[in-house]
Amino acid sequence: MRLGKHLARAGVASRRAAEALIADGRVTVDGEVVRDPARDVDASQDIRLDGTAVAAEPAQVVVYAVHKPAGVVSTARDTHGRPTVTQLVDAPGLRLYPVGRLDADTTGLILLTNDGDLANRLTHPSYEVPRTYVAEVRGGPVPGRALRVLREGVELEDGRTAPARVRQLRPGVVELVLREGRKRQVRRMCEAVGHPVLRLARVAFGPLELGDLPEGAARRLGEDELRALRAAPRR
Repeated sequence: MRLGKHLARAGVASRRAAEALIADGRVTVDGEVVRDPARDVDASQDIRLDGTAVAAEPAQVVVYAVHKPAGVVSTARDTHGRPTVTQLVDAPGLRLYPVGRLDADTTGLILLTNDGDLANRLTHPSYEVPRTYVAEVRGGPVPGRALRVLREGVELEDGRTAPARVRQLRPGVVELVLREGRKRQVRRMCEAVGHPVLRLARVAFGPLELGDLPEGAARRLGEDELRALRAAPRR
């Protein structure tokens, strides 16, 4: 198995984050610093991150749904001392990390897991797992022309956005279903069509919906929900 995948399956980090740890020289294999995430390894070898042994895989694979409040950051740790989403989950002994990110001022559904393969499956652009957002925007009702542009693709500084499902739920409140995850994408799209976002929430990730989970609360997903996530996209 490749080293990057081994770390992800062990719950150290998502696949991409694990590759960054390897590139930074923080991982050793049998005492040797390895910087190549494609290096083949097996369970018999002594693999360590920052000197701590990495198990072959977590004792249990878990996923939590979290209703992130505004002001909470979507990282496992924050160097500025801000509250993090991992602090919202009571899971002693488990090393959890977020699946993707939400901006600090965006609320709604975010997933936490120790399953690096699943995190990669849900966030890698090639899988196009949909994310559903509800945005309250400035400027009152959004005209049909602006909705059409949001659906067909918006020209941003980092390129044209992919087609999206967009509908106006009520005047000034828009639902967007995206299959890509650029930084602050919904906010930039809405601003580009003349309707800056006032409030933004993610209400679904693939087949999983936020539902009535209270803000700041977390719940562990059941087996049926895990199977649906692993089969995503299905919306």
